Amino acid sequence: MLRRAWIFVLTLGYSRHLWADIVFDQKSETWLGLHVRAFQELGGVPGTVVPDNLKAAVIRAAFGVDGEPVLQRSYRELGRHYGFRIEPTPPRSPEKKGKVESAVKYVKRSFWAPRELSDIRDARAQLRLWLAGVAGKRVHGTTRQQPLVLFEQEERAALAPLPLRPFELVVWKQAKVHQDGHVQVDGALYSVPWPHLGAELWVRGTPKSVTLYHEDERLATHARVGKGKRSTVEEHLPEYRRDLRHRSRSYWETRAGKIGPEALVYIGEVFDSDDVLSKLRTVQGIVAFLEKYPKERAEAASARARYFGCYALGGLKRILRQALDLQPTPEAKPRAWMKGARYARRPTPTLYSPQEAQDGDHR
Repeated sequence: MLRRAWIFVLTLGYSRHLWADIVFDQKSETWLGLHVRAFQELGGVPGTVVPDNLKAAVIRAAFGVDGEPVLQRSYRELGRHYGFRIEPTPPRSPEKKGKVESAVKYVKRSFWAPRELSDIRDARAQLRLWLAGVAGKRVHGTTRQQPLVLFEQEERAALAPLPLRPFELVVWKQAKVHQDGHVQVDGALYSVPWPHLGAELWVRGTPKSVTLYHEDERLATHARVGKGKRSTVEEHLPEYRRDLRHRSRSYWETRAGKIGPEALVYIGEVFDSDDVLSKLRTVQGIVAFLEKYPKERAEAASARARYFGCYALGGLKRILRQALDLQPTPEAKPRAWMKGARYARRPTPTLYSPQEAQDGDHR
């Protein structure tokens, strides 16, 4: 399958020595990784880097003398780590970056155009050979010297040394907090304190962590999780929602057991009251509601709900709010048809009453 590709070209200003690589996107992490590999292979860091005004480097270009460019946060961290200055070129001013412009044209004309490249590994191998054997050994039109020779003899020693600590790839992006209190980063969800619902946050992502900022305030730092998973801190959720994230039956049975044995048995029956429909949400509501009452009343309400086969939150609420749990439970057991019945009416000798017949009800 053919894919669109780009060539990244770095030109050293003194020797005109080139470093280049082939990539398939212009993402920020790709842009940063290219710089890291270039500095490693060159064996040092130039004092100033003059990038083009692509979004991976410059968010807003400077228009006019008084304008101030805005750097991409990830690129700023790269420059701070390696100790180089960033000097973006003015927009629509190719003459200000003639060394790079001419180098890009040279790569396209001398390397790319004459070749049929279909395999990325082969293409990169050919590019390395061409940089060392052709581009590096040509006599440059301005310096009148071979770029690779001039680099090795003079410019390499002028580069700043590589930092001892390797650069950890950092990507900054903006993300909005969803109504569930999480932001999505690379297909995974990470929680933030609930007062920030709907806010636009800055996300600082590394291969191992995700840190969330609101303006300049750090809200949370999470360890990276896989795509489709979520990382939730209990304290970030509003109090009424913290327990609803627990989805295991054992968790809710444990909480019911703390209320009492009747509540524990009742919750088990609620879970088992339907062999297809999940009763998790019903159980969550019932347990949370029972916990608001004294244990004696919660236990009595659970026993009464079991007796009448009431496995809905609404019925349990009526028992407690109408103080039916304080009344004695009838001695006779309810008929089996009542437990778990749906859309059922109480069996009677007839399907209508004499009063209904007098009111005009006809069969």
